[in-house]
Amino acid sequence: MLKPFVKMATASSHTYSPLLLLFLLACSCRASSGHAVDPACPPAKASALAVETSDCGGPRCQAPAPHVPVPVFPYDVDPMQFALNLEYTEAEFFLHAAFGVGLDQIAPNLTLGGPPPVGAMKANLDEVTWRIAAEFGLQEVGHVRAIQNTVGGIPRPKIDLSANNFARVMDQAFGYHLDPPFDPYIDSRNFLLACYVIPYLGINGYTGTNPIIDGYETKHLLAGLLGVEAGQDAVFRALLFECKSETVPPYKGITVAEFTDRISTARNQLGKCGVKDEGLTVPPELGAEGRICTNVLSADRDSLSYARMPAELLRILYLTGDEHVPGGFFPEGANGKIAREFLRKPFAAEGNKTPAN
Repeated sequence: MLKPFVKMATASSHTYSPLLLLFLLACSCRASSGHAVDPACPPAKASALAVETSDCGGPRCQAPAPHVPVPVFPYDVDPMQFALNLEYTEAEFFLHAAFGVGLDQIAPNLTLGGPPPVGAMKANLDEVTWRIAAEFGLQEVGHVRAIQNTVGGIPRPKIDLSANNFARVMDQAFGYHLDPPFDPYIDSRNFLLACYVIPYLGINGYTGTNPIIDGYETKHLLAGLLGVEAGQDAVFRALLFECKSETVPPYKGITVAEFTDRISTARNQLGKCGVKDEGLTVPPELGAEGRICTNVLSADRDSLSYARMPAELLRILYLTGDEHVPGGFFPEGANGKIAREFLRKPFAAEGNKTPAN
């Protein structure tokens, strides 16, 4: 059952990691008869993974050869490595919220020597939200690994995931200090509102990066990342949409929808490149085909994802509106050649490092 495991998560990190591994093994749904199995997992025979084929590597399962058979072009590397800044941030936020530990305990080889996050902690989540955070956190581990294995890695930057930093985000969005300060870890609703803040920017970034890369392995990587990041954002927005008209305790009169509208407006203002962000509701003329005010997915007039370039993303993530002035989620600046050039500092990494598989 889940509840005993959640209670175990309050233990210290040196006793927690083995328990986490045992739980993940149980949840793989391959436990032998007589062993504890996560009740959320389907019977092994009913799983789609049980389907066996003899020609999985045959021509019907492989993409055609590209016109220019270059796996990774040199100019693909920096934009894809830049994406690691957001992937690191999401991984640490989701993992800590679900398990109380992050990459240093779950996949320490992927940090490449970067400092641990500041202020990240286990959140008080209901079962559904906990499962979402746990799954998405583990997915982000795969994202970090996939990028590093394809284009090489950069060290994890210093990431501020403290309640104080999220409170600053919300205060900036509302234009005044919320009382009490916003805390993303206090309950499931606040956690989902905090999830509205970061993952959507990953969609913007990958959409903006796609036209400037050409390697077939790099494009395959980006498409896979974009698909999952978009799915994660859709889950968060759908859950928030269900309660869009409800107030967010203890802030009397402030609804979930207003929170999303304020956050989206703040991101547009910080990004300084027009409207590329919308809350859960919009005037009908701005909705899909100008016919609906619901806005479960944020998209442009043709219902395509908005694109943002690195400078825009840094202005938002730094909370400064200036890609040259670090702060916010990256108090010492993001890592990688692109981010460091904006800071006019030497590249922090000692060359590109690729982890062992």
